[in-house]
Amino acid sequence: MSMRSALMAIFASRGTVIWVAACMVLGVYLFATRPPELPSASDVVSDRKIPIDRVFRILAAENDAARGLYSAEIVTAGQKAGLAFDENWRERTHDAGPLPALFLREAATAIRQTPVPLGLFLGSDFPISQSNLFKGEQDEHFQNVRRNAEPEFFYAADVKLYTAMFPDYAVGAGCVSCHNEHAQSPKKDWILRDMMGATTWSYPTESVTPEEAVQVVSVLRSGFAKAYTAYLTKSAAFAYPPEVGERWPKEGYFLPSADVFMREFEQRASPGTVRLLLQVMSAD
Repeated sequence: MSMRSALMAIFASRGTVIWVAACMVLGVYLFATRPPELPSASDVVSDRKIPIDRVFRILAAENDAARGLYSAEIVTAGQKAGLAFDENWRERTHDAGPLPALFLREAATAIRQTPVPLGLFLGSDFPISQSNLFKGEQDEHFQNVRRNAEPEFFYAADVKLYTAMFPDYAVGAGCVSCHNEHAQSPKKDWILRDMMGATTWSYPTESVTPEEAVQVVSVLRSGFAKAYTAYLTKSAAFAYPPEVGERWPKEGYFLPSADVFMREFEQRASPGTVRLLLQVMSAD
C-alpha cells in the first residue's frame, strides 16, 4: 500500500486517537515525500467531511510560504546577484524571470489544467492590470478584508463557488518599486507591508472528503513546482544563463534546481499545514 493510500485509510476512521495518528502520518508525508500519483476514488471510502473554509486556510498558509520563499530568496536575492525579473518575462528578448505576482499566476494556470476544481486568483482594488480588478460583490468583500485585515469567506452566487479572500501584503522591496514605478499603476505610494490585494480561492463544494483535501494541497504544490520550473526553463535561454543546482542567488549568480526549491518550500510550509490540520481535527 502506498503512503497516500495508507494515509487515506487512516482518514476514513473516526476516532480522535486515530485522527491524531493520521496527522502524524501526514506530517511524514509532507516533510519526507514528493506527492505521488493521486489515488482513485475506489482507494478509500470515508463519510467524514472537512469544511472548505478550513482547507482554504491551509492553502493560504502554503501560498504564504511559497510566495515568501520566492520573493525573498529568488527575486530579492537574485536582483542583488544580477538576475532580472519583469512583467514581460516570457518575451524572448527579456532575460528575466516572473515577479512574485506572476509566479502565483503561473501556479494558478497550472492548477486550472488539472481535474481538481480549485480556483486561485490574485486581485486588488488598485491593480496594474484591469483584469485583476475586484468588482461588484468581490470588491465589497475585499473592502471588508482591507478594513479588518482578516480573511473573508463567502458563497459567490453568480459563479456558484465557495470563496475565500486572504490579505496579500507587499513583502518585498521589489513588490513596492514595481507598482510605484509602473506607468499603468493607479497607485504610486505603496510601502512595505501595505495590503496590495487579496489572494482569492474558490471551490464548488462547501466541504470535502479528507481525500479531496489532500488532493487540493497536492495540486497546489504541483502548481508551485511547475511555476518555478517554467522560470528555470526560461533562464536556460538567457544570454548568460545562471548555474542551476544546489546553490541559491544569495551565494551568487545561481538558481536552485526545482527539487532544491521545492524541498526548501516543503520544509517551510509543512509545519504550518500540519498545525492547521490538527486544529481541524480538534474542532471536529
